[in-house]
Amino acid sequence: MRIFFAVLIAALTAGICYILDTKTLLPAPLGKLLAPQQGIWQNAEPVNADFSENIFLQGVEGKVDVYLDDRLVPHVFAENETDVYFVQGFLHAKFRLWQMELQTMAAAGRASEIVGDRALEHDREFRRLGMVYAAENSLMAMEANDTTKKECDAYTAGVNAYIASLPDSKLPIEYKLLGHKPEKWNNLKTALFLKYMSYNLAAHESDFEMSNARNFFSKEDFAKLYPEIQDSMDFIIPKGTVYQKPKLQVKAPATADSLYFSRDTVTAAETAKPDKDNGSNNWAVSGSKTASGAPILCNDPHLGLNLPSIWYEMQLSTPSFNAYGATFPGAPGVIIGYNDSCAFGFTNGGRDVRDYYEIRFKDDSRKEYWFNNEWKRTDFRYERIGIAGKPDYIDTVAYTVFGPVMFDHSFGGKRFSNKKNYAVCWTAHNKSNELMMFHLLNRAHNYEDYTRAVLNLHAPGQNVVFATKSGDIAMRTQGEFPAKWKGQGDFVMPGTDSSYMWQGMIPMDETPYQYNPERGFVSSANQRPADSTYPYYLGREYPAPRGVIINRKLSAMTAKGNITAEDMKTMQTDNYNVFAEMAMPIFMKNLHDSLLTEQEKKYYFLLKNWDLRNNFTSKGATVFVLTWKYFKDTVFADEYAKAPVNTMLPFESTLLEGVLKDSAYKFLDNINTPQTETLADEVTIAFKRACRELAVLEAGHRLDWGSYKDTHINHLLKLSEFSREHLQIGGGTNIINATKEDHGPSWRMVVSLTQKTEAYGVYPGGQSGNPGSSFYDNFVDKWVEGKYYTLWLMTREEKADKRVKWVMHFSKG
Repeated sequence: MRIFFAVLIAALTAGICYILDTKTLLPAPLGKLLAPQQGIWQNAEPVNADFSENIFLQGVEGKVDVYLDDRLVPHVFAENETDVYFVQGFLHAKFRLWQMELQTMAAAGRASEIVGDRALEHDREFRRLGMVYAAENSLMAMEANDTTKKECDAYTAGVNAYIASLPDSKLPIEYKLLGHKPEKWNNLKTALFLKYMSYNLAAHESDFEMSNARNFFSKEDFAKLYPEIQDSMDFIIPKGTVYQKPKLQVKAPATADSLYFSRDTVTAAETAKPDKDNGSNNWAVSGSKTASGAPILCNDPHLGLNLPSIWYEMQLSTPSFNAYGATFPGAPGVIIGYNDSCAFGFTNGGRDVRDYYEIRFKDDSRKEYWFNNEWKRTDFRYERIGIAGKPDYIDTVAYTVFGPVMFDHSFGGKRFSNKKNYAVCWTAHNKSNELMMFHLLNRAHNYEDYTRAVLNLHAPGQNVVFATKSGDIAMRTQGEFPAKWKGQGDFVMPGTDSSYMWQGMIPMDETPYQYNPERGFVSSANQRPADSTYPYYLGREYPAPRGVIINRKLSAMTAKGNITAEDMKTMQTDNYNVFAEMAMPIFMKNLHDSLLTEQEKKYYFLLKNWDLRNNFTSKGATVFVLTWKYFKDTVFADEYAKAPVNTMLPFESTLLEGVLKDSAYKFLDNINTPQTETLADEVTIAFKRACRELAVLEAGHRLDWGSYKDTHINHLLKLSEFSREHLQIGGGTNIINATKEDHGPSWRMVVSLTQKTEAYGVYPGGQSGNPGSSFYDNFVDKWVEGKYYTLWLMTREEKADKRVKWVMHFSKG
């Protein structure tokens, strides 16, 4: 028996040793994860952690002092510009290394190297979209410019200096959990990160979905379902603005209209799309309308809510510039912020700068394709995709005059039956140097500096807001935008000749802009930049409601004057639902309350008495949102029942405007029934359907808007232990406070450009990327409450200020 137990113990010991030393249970050996000297225990940061240190490094030319305040925001003072970017790279890596690497590997189509073949479809799609190709092209432009090359080189050197100093015991916990080691940084990774932002902000299009809708519906119905301009829009540049005759005359091919109503179904579909609500609010009010007499600039970019946050707050100061604001871990410079003279911010331009062309190859070898009456030789790019634990996958991607063939018989995205070939043409593929824009904005003093800076913005196209201490305010819808004929790029286009290609880019001096307008403010909320008199085609896909309520509020405030920063904070966090304001009369006028049960009447009165605010505790907001959801489905489900799976649905504003203009709106009638349904019928049916879901929500104590919406901030690996869940915050779609389930205001900023700048900001995260740090998510609660931190543009003379908690001194090693 003693021998049996000895053998058993030996076997168990061997098994435990095997498990601890292999990746059988986890991607990393369990023994290393639990080891006291280098495992996950080392990532627990003491509450009283001391961040002060003297650092000696090769690559630092002079002395750099970093003053970390009580929120762990670094205020970097360097004697020269090379050092300030070196130290920025070092600090980004120190506090956000895992985030930087994951995002750039995802951008490069290399996620499978970390998480295995579950990311293979993502990686193939990103390689076929040409993300690395686009980054390589931008890198050429960045490195051809001596200024941005020096910035990138210094930034990269700083990141790598930190990586070189990093022992295994101090690796971010995500590396340990996945059994991964950090790679050296390079300038291409910075370009990849910037292209990842271009993907998020300038890659959402609906060409395939719109093509299927066009092919399914009649020409008349299509025009009703997908109007070019929504009547409810309040444009970025006010209606009635006079535009000059265009310098570039664009001509549509003679075959355009006939081809646009063919009947071929598009069978390809992207595996994932950027969130259609990736956007923002920004505005600036003139000093003539404020209590202080100085302009106030506000910005809140709406992006995915993640931990670590997409933003990292810091100040960069040298003898030549002094800038503060939100930075991107992965890129040098301040992205949204202010300096001693001005402030600047961005919202997404929302323009369609990505189009598809159907390619005809000579045969399955894809070595030649038909273009301009001849067979043209194809270029190929061989994409080697590494997969953790498995052999590499080789994907051969064809390149044409339009761009890479993203979808073909070997890759249909979500649709595996695709038999056609679609090349993608995207402005982000072109050479561009957006870093130069940030370089110049960080140093801008006046409107001329701002104009010179934004001319470097090509992709993603943005609405760039600007204000100065000298009193100027401005807005430019800036970017590299194709000059299109009406309807061009809304659908898949023929790729057999050049007649459907872009005929040029809108000249930079013809982009819509405003400078010191008479009304006393500029604003944008991702709506259409200009009305139909603007001489170039702007596309169809623009949300409307946030722009309406922002301009309404600013008009009322500027009429009264004496606007303060507090007024702007209140406005940024406002939960008023202007879309509901327009839709509620339809429901109240047409809902047959006499047909409702007692339980349904309870929900009816919640809706009727609702104050149109999507506050966290509001039950009426939940009733409205579900009623609208079922109303839209009730109206359109019959018409779309036999449409191709990947078909574009109408915008919310299309249905709203349709029934407001015509109570006998064509699509109200259910084509599957013998009777003719009325608006009242459809509203009542929709409400009763909503009530069934509302009853379930109420039973589960989720009838409050905030509980139903259930905002959360996910860790980048979707690890619930490192995430923040069930946040008590209101807001939502069509609301200035655009907080959705996992998407919303990623950085709120208000800057009053008084003699001594008064600035306020907050983002939903924390400065540290370490879940074991008290600085990991310590800003979240303040963000949820709609409160702000005072932003401190520090001077060297304030180094003894009590807000300074730690000091890092960098010197040449």
